[in-house]
Amino acid sequence: AGATGKRGRVEGMRTGEKEMKYEEFKDRAGEIVSGTVSRVDRSDVILDLGKFEAIMPQRERVVVEDYNIGDRLRAYVVAVENGIRGPEIIVSRSHPNFVRRLFELEVSEINDGTVEIRGIAREAGYRTKIAVFSDNPKVDPVGACVGMRGSRVKNIVRELNNEKVDIIRWSSDPKEFVLEALKPAKVKNLVFDIEKKSAQISVDEDQLSLAIGKKGQNARLTSRLTGWEINIDKDAATTTAVEQKVTQAAHTPAASLPVTEEQALMLVKGGFTNLEGLQDADISDVVDIMAVEETKAQEMHTAVHQE
Repeated sequence: AGATGKRGRVEGMRTGEKEMKYEEFKDRAGEIVSGTVSRVDRSDVILDLGKFEAIMPQRERVVVEDYNIGDRLRAYVVAVENGIRGPEIIVSRSHPNFVRRLFELEVSEINDGTVEIRGIAREAGYRTKIAVFSDNPKVDPVGACVGMRGSRVKNIVRELNNEKVDIIRWSSDPKEFVLEALKPAKVKNLVFDIEKKSAQISVDEDQLSLAIGKKGQNARLTSRLTGWEINIDKDAATTTAVEQKVTQAAHTPAASLPVTEEQALMLVKGGFTNLEGLQDADISDVVDIMAVEETKAQEMHTAVHQE
């Protein structure tokens, strides 16, 4: 009976500890926490936060990120649940609010309310679009988020493992908002269908891949951010003139690089109309546009830098 009583007391203490942990952590949902990866259980990542452990389930992971034991990570607290086995702290690195919180921590004007975040659309690991606004005419909301020489946004991008972050000026005028959200692509013509809440956008052919984005991301995120269905096509009137320009431009890379004229044409159609553009390109972009092996893309990239 003594042993039973002792076990009951220990279990009671454990339950009390769990209750205290839950009480201590329950209000931290919505915050960013830092921890160390202590183990990976199937596809769940377990983070040691010091006094607590947090779980990052597979659905909250970023598909392009690897998590190894001992890694230091920051994550967003999605929920604190009082489960059967005690309090569970669920964290995420893929949640759009992870980006929101990073901007709040990095940009003092957002923290003090001078600049507002009006919307976020995210494909975690690849690209995020964030719309910002200030009703203070002296404050440039985009500039505040970018920071001096890009310092603020660079810190956020580093935390997101080089995910692309587009900071967009929010506008109450949907036309203006859509045009801002599609930047840096230049739009030739834009027709709105108010009833269907859709926008038909025409661009010159050399802007098409930029407007649609890698695997359609730019158009998709613009649509999600603005709430308008976005349809993009090339402006037929300029196609012939563009094709002539493309053929001329294709000779430039072909003459300077280890590529065939056909491959040069693919590069130009992908938006690389000069060698400077190619120098700034990611290897993965060249691989995607040209459907070549990474070694070939690397060879071209090296050749460009030797020009």
